[in-house]
This record gives sequence, structure tokens and C-alpha cells, in this order.
Amino acid sequence: MDAPDLSALDDEQYEDVTLTQIRPHTRDPELWGLLTSPEHVERTRAILANVHQRTAAALRRRKTERDEFQQDCHARGEAGKKEWFATRPEYEKWRRGAAGFHQMVQAAISDLGKVQRTHNRATTEQSRQEAREALRKLAIAVQRHQAQHAKSGEIAGQEDYELWQLLDRLTVPCGPNQEPTSLRTMLDFYWTDVDVVSDEEQARAAAERTMRKAPAGRSAQFTGVPRARHVGNEKGLAS
Repeated sequence: MDAPDLSALDDEQYEDVTLTQIRPHTRDPELWGLLTSPEHVERTRAILANVHQRTAAALRRRKTERDEFQQDCHARGEAGKKEWFATRPEYEKWRRGAAGFHQMVQAAISDLGKVQRTHNRATTEQSRQEAREALRKLAIAVQRHQAQHAKSGEIAGQEDYELWQLLDRLTVPCGPNQEPTSLRTMLDFYWTDVDVVSDEEQARAAAERTMRKAPAGRSAQFTGVPRARHVGNEKGLAS
């Protein structure tokens, strides 16, 4: 059949279309795919949930009516019992049909739940990949910022060191066991190409690593109080 424009259907029309697809063996693949698409699966499930509730309510109501009718028949003696047994086949036929329909709707709702979980996993994985890609781009930008300082010889401020240290502090899951791996390691092994660097660049990088290890971005190797020096050392200060 030609797939209808589901967005243009009111709830009653949508329900009629949906109920044609509750039997797995008679489903139209195109129409079922449309009903279970990310755009429509929530509405489809809500429609079937409403049908399921109505059917359950009808079964309970008819059961209550049947019990009351049975008591009335038994109270009327033999004639009442005959009427009870005479009406039983019709009720049982209706009950079996309603119960079977109820179960089919329940099964269809279960199928929709599986489809929704698949959609959710796909959406979650896509979001995770998008977040990972954004983090990769950010890490590359921070790495380039640090490299630019190393190449230019500019004096780095405290905010620069704190920014660069994030590459060592922040981690992402990596590998079969999803081990926490620092952004710098990801950059070194997975996220960027390895370029041959000169001895001068290696020396600068080593200096930057030393600075990153120190509190507040300053290495203990370079701390201390400079000693005063005077020409002739007339004042006897340490030379």
C-alpha cells in the first residue's frame, strides 16, 4: 500500500492505520518502518498504549457484567441457569477475540519498545561521537597553542600553563577496556599525525614539560633567590 502522510492524520485515523500493522506476519515493511521511524515512533506507541488500555477496560467491564448476570440467573432458578448457559458461548467467543487482540497490541508495543531502544542507542552513540570529536578538535587547538609558545619563545602566563595542563588531566575512554586515557596521549597516538621535530623544538618541548610539572606552572629547577653582586664586592656580599 502507499504510505500515508502520518503527520496529516488525526488520532483516530492514525489509530486505524496503526492497527493494520499489529500482526507481525501481515505488516507492510514500508508502512511499519514509517510508523516506527524516529519521527513517529513515540506517537505510534502512545496510540497503541491507549488501545491497550481501552481493551483491558472492556475486558474487565464485561467480566464484571458477566459475574453479575450469573448471580441474577442463579437467583431465578432453573430458567435462569438455562439462560446463563445459553449466553455463555457468545460471551466466550467475544472474550477470546478481545483477549487475543489485547495480546497482539501488547506484542506490538513490545516491538516498538525494542525499536525505540535501538533509536536511543544510535542517538546516544552519535552524541558520544560528536562530543568526542569536539573534544579532539579542542585538544588539538590547545596543543597548537602550546606549540606556538614553544616555537616563538614567548613568555607564557599562568593561564597558559593551566590550559596546557588540561591535556594531561582530562581523560577519555579508549581501547577495548575503555581505559581512561589523557588527551595528550590521545593526541600523541590517535588524534594527530606524528611529525619529525628538530632538536631545538625537542628542547623547547622538554622545557615546557618541566614547567607543567611545577606548582602554579613554575618549575622548582628555576626557583630561588638570586644573589647580589657588586663591583669590587666592597660590601662583602656573597659572590
